[in-house]
Amino acid sequence: MNTCRQPVLSRRRFVTGLSSATALSILGSTPLLLGSKRYSDAPPVMQGKLFDLNIAYQEMNFTGSPSIATTISGALPAPILRWKEGERVTLRVHNNLDQTTSIHWHGIILPTDMDGVPGLSFGGIPPGESFEYQFDLLQSGTYWYHSHSGFQEQTGMYGAIIIDPIEPEPFSYDRDYVVLLSDWSDESPSNIYNKLKKLSHYYNFRERTLADFFEEADEHGVANAWNNRRMWNQMRMSDRDISDVTGYTYTFLMNGQAPADGWIGLFDRGQKVRLRFINAAAMTFFDVRIPGLRMTVIAADGQNIQPISIDEFRIGVAETYDVIVEPESDTAYTIFAQSIDRTGYARGTLTPHPNLKADIPALDPAPILTHADMGMGGQGAHEGHDMSGSGMPTFKMKGSEMPGAGMMGTGQAGFGSSTPVKHSTTEFGPHVDMRADNPNYRLDDPGVGLRNHLQRYDRTVLTYADLQNLYKTQDTREPQREIQLHLTGNMSRYMWSINGTKFADAEPLHLSYGERVRITLVNDTMMNHPIHLHGMWSELETGDDHYIARKHTVIVQPGAKISYLVTADAIGRWAYHCHLLYHMPGMFREVIVS
Repeated sequence: MNTCRQPVLSRRRFVTGLSSATALSILGSTPLLLGSKRYSDAPPVMQGKLFDLNIAYQEMNFTGSPSIATTISGALPAPILRWKEGERVTLRVHNNLDQTTSIHWHGIILPTDMDGVPGLSFGGIPPGESFEYQFDLLQSGTYWYHSHSGFQEQTGMYGAIIIDPIEPEPFSYDRDYVVLLSDWSDESPSNIYNKLKKLSHYYNFRERTLADFFEEADEHGVANAWNNRRMWNQMRMSDRDISDVTGYTYTFLMNGQAPADGWIGLFDRGQKVRLRFINAAAMTFFDVRIPGLRMTVIAADGQNIQPISIDEFRIGVAETYDVIVEPESDTAYTIFAQSIDRTGYARGTLTPHPNLKADIPALDPAPILTHADMGMGGQGAHEGHDMSGSGMPTFKMKGSEMPGAGMMGTGQAGFGSSTPVKHSTTEFGPHVDMRADNPNYRLDDPGVGLRNHLQRYDRTVLTYADLQNLYKTQDTREPQREIQLHLTGNMSRYMWSINGTKFADAEPLHLSYGERVRITLVNDTMMNHPIHLHGMWSELETGDDHYIARKHTVIVQPGAKISYLVTADAIGRWAYHCHLLYHMPGMFREVIVS
């Protein structure tokens, strides 16, 4: 049976119980509501081989106003599950909600019927019933788990997984902390989604104003400012659309702690500290740094990589990064995770004493999309994107030469696709407002808001080009075929799809068991998309075929393309989708390996 350790209790944030009458009035049914308890500074830890997880509604207060969360075993985030590689774990999940639920074990290689995706893996867990997951642990590292039912993940159903390796690790450390990032809203997810469907920029309070135009005119001249505004208006897009959902409604959390409190991790003199960063947010990318401390990245998505020293990294929704830091003994440091749109942040403190805190840095300037972010090349150029689907005049924009593009695109394993970009007929129509005709690999581009940080702030930023597996590539075969998929949508209508077809109307992707296939993703939208393949590794092509990094979630930048190799070694039905919660209903595919 599992054992559970409870860390130090919090000062301010708490969980309170509700009366049954209140609960019923809010939930409209008879769900189990957990009782009153104080909340901890960090999630509790459960370890062993047999686990009982209870899913229930629970009242939380992150903002000063009580709200209903969906929790796993009474914690938000859910308990950290600590497993051992080579063992077989059994997890009995009990549903006390008034709706079907599920748990997906994100990044874990397991049988398809244990993957926890209703409709593909199984039928879900009905209200009042239980489901027993059981699988062998074939890997080690940092992963996480979350609901794969409706929008339950947004309301609190997520937690960390640590799998300790059988063999000694290739690095050493003295302290080991999970740093789980998430976004919380007192609004119901359904309300958020409905608002986005009615007005896609509902939560964006940084749209351009008349004052911005005059400022741009002073800097670049009236004619240039006018032409620039006209171009964006013709595309019905905004260069300030960075996130769909922002700090206007979100409170960003670190290990369940709002910024007012912040999470605390202790260290002693001379200790090395391992931080396991997990982005469990529904919609938020974070840019993470620890002012005054260099970070050595040792693992990406649970897989060891060749260590690299950096000052800052972007973590997309569902990604994980493990880093090691070596703080000095008498100093406190702020772990600062600012949202990609700079509308807020989560924070914690590494400190030798709980009463010793560090200054909280200011947010970086809010990023603004450029033509290069859209794969459009230089200022004023229009080759590379076709906007005819929006009903606007067709523009052809010159693709930019991004760093790293030169060594990619040979078609050999590890070096990316040489196949020309081709748009299917399903990508044409009012449901698709943009198509990239000349997208580039942008592996050493850290992305909007992080460029030139070495020159500006003396910060080295991690990029995908830095990721090299610590171990040699296991499957060295050349890809037997290539699948090109386009991430598509209509921003203003908040419609998302793959190849212009939403999930409900799409046919599954078929892979033959044992084949080696390249998947090339082309982002025809102006948003970053974190794409997650269940059941198999996505081996990211970065220009080195000997040490290909393995990931479970890959960010595809706006107007860019990226590719990875997949060994189809897992028979069954698998989910494949954008991990932004409100993109998922449309930008989703079933993958069948047979």
